[in-house]
Amino acid sequence: MDPVKALKQVAFHLERAGEPTYRVQAFRNAAAVLAHLDPADVEKRARLGTLTDLKGVGKSTAGVVADALANREPSYLAKLRHVDITGGEEMRARLKGDCHVHSDWSDGGSPIRDMAEAARDLGHEFMVLTDHSPRLTVANGLSRERLEKQLEVVAELNAELAPFLVLTGIEVDILDDGSLDQDEDLLARLDVVVASVHSKLKMPRAEMTRRMVNAVRNPHVDILGHCTGRLVVGKGRPESQFDAVQVFEACAEHGTAVEINSRPERLDPPRRLLSLAVDAGCTFSVDSDAHAPGQLDWLNYGCARAEECGVEPEQVINTRTAARLLSG
Repeated sequence: MDPVKALKQVAFHLERAGEPTYRVQAFRNAAAVLAHLDPADVEKRARLGTLTDLKGVGKSTAGVVADALANREPSYLAKLRHVDITGGEEMRARLKGDCHVHSDWSDGGSPIRDMAEAARDLGHEFMVLTDHSPRLTVANGLSRERLEKQLEVVAELNAELAPFLVLTGIEVDILDDGSLDQDEDLLARLDVVVASVHSKLKMPRAEMTRRMVNAVRNPHVDILGHCTGRLVVGKGRPESQFDAVQVFEACAEHGTAVEINSRPERLDPPRRLLSLAVDAGCTFSVDSDAHAPGQLDWLNYGCARAEECGVEPEQVINTRTAARLLSG
């Protein structure tokens, strides 16, 4: 077993299990350190017990390296593999990609390549890169210039990763009046646009309804992201108030998919609203909203909720091939 790959696998499974970022980074940093060494040097250091002399390699990470070099599954990794994310297996098997993924270009923790390779290794055919728009400064949202540069980077990466495909996209803020936080001509160039409310979540019900309906009517918007904005862990955050029937009917009329957000702290929309969206005849997108590679494997959470609420695979846009997704 390659020790660098073993360290990256531990980091992936720590993220998948929702472990603290500092713990994940310890393994990812150690992998980066060893990646720059000659494999023979790594083996020698492991044999002499001097791996921990390297800055960024500690006792736990050195243990993973020693196990990998002995051609046995690292015990640290074996424990993490037993963290099960179950439910929604039938829907999960039908997904061909993930339509809501972040990188370190905004508030994600990993480069685009790392996210793409992790998605590919999970069996996906494509991944939509949806970093934030400029007004979300806390998330290092992309200006027009940075987004245009990102499009160039994605084109180069796709040439290397083919047949896996990184689709271009954005998670664009829905502004107070329902307009979008990016230039219309640039939104038109993107493969997939996810529109989400991130500000003034306590806006009065009637105003929030108009705001969301205006957004989902925009011809550039493909997906309505985490529609209630709720958080269900820690101190939590209550749902935004809006006329769900009116919003979902607008989504169905204009072909805007309703996102089933798989993040454990969101699980948005709640079941009662998801059932309303089914009744309204909406299409859906089951997304990870991943900000790190291991979070890409959270899709089962959303798939389970989709199955519970009667969403059929044919109603989910990311059960389609990339070509069919782009053709509408």
